[in-house]
Amino acid sequence: MSLRLAYNTNGASSHRLGDAISLIADSGYQGIALTLDHHHLDPFDDDWQNQAARLGRRLDALKLGTVIETGARYLLNPREKHEPTLLAPSREGRARRVEFLCRAVDIASILRSETVSFWAGVPKPEVDRSQAMEWLHDGIAAVCAYAGERGVPVSLEPEPNMLIETVADFQGLAARHPTLRLALDTGHCLVTRDIEPDAAVRRYADQLGTVAIEDMRYGDHTHLPFGEGDMNVPAVVTALREITFNGLVCVEYSRESPRAHAAIPEAAAYLRSVGA
Repeated sequence: MSLRLAYNTNGASSHRLGDAISLIADSGYQGIALTLDHHHLDPFDDDWQNQAARLGRRLDALKLGTVIETGARYLLNPREKHEPTLLAPSREGRARRVEFLCRAVDIASILRSETVSFWAGVPKPEVDRSQAMEWLHDGIAAVCAYAGERGVPVSLEPEPNMLIETVADFQGLAARHPTLRLALDTGHCLVTRDIEPDAAVRRYADQLGTVAIEDMRYGDHTHLPFGEGDMNVPAVVTALREITFNGLVCVEYSRESPRAHAAIPEAAAYLRSVGA
């Protein structure tokens, strides 16, 4: 079986969304990982519903699937990266993040996306871990309930240095939130060094909602083009094929936007060359 490849639009932020989609489709991908952002389908724009509907028609015409990503840096707060999160000290901040994630679910419903991916966040220094975990459980429960009513799967992505940073951390959450899926970024396994990426694919095969792939170095959370890091990409591809993963496998070249016109086809060609 061939894997279904996608490209994350956070790696094409210098392009208009329509132009990025053309580049992705022309390079032979089967989908996009759409990072909702101020310049790529702003979820707080007054016209967001019509924009999503138009985008859905375009993607349908190109036969491209979607995953919705919610990791925009300054969408909710222009002065502080990624804030507020589900761990924000203020009730209003946490509610703002839940509102955003629920809007992402609404957009996913319009696009018939495969999942909405989100992460936990980093607790502020004055917030202890037990309190942060309580807030996280509350936020996840609210998002899962909202998504469940709309038939949209949601997936949590472990992120290095966040409250939930390893796949083992995710497993603890999944026991309490049984509908929650795993958004596995294989590169993050190299950063945290808790499990090899291909082993994570096999161990969590039944819980995968989406998979991201790129190159990365051990202990260094820098997204790199294939061939520039320590990732055994063929091993990951083999593992995905073995478990017959039929979701989107999303290239996340988040630092390659200035050269997206070249990076998008290069990544697709590389993955196909190693059996994807």
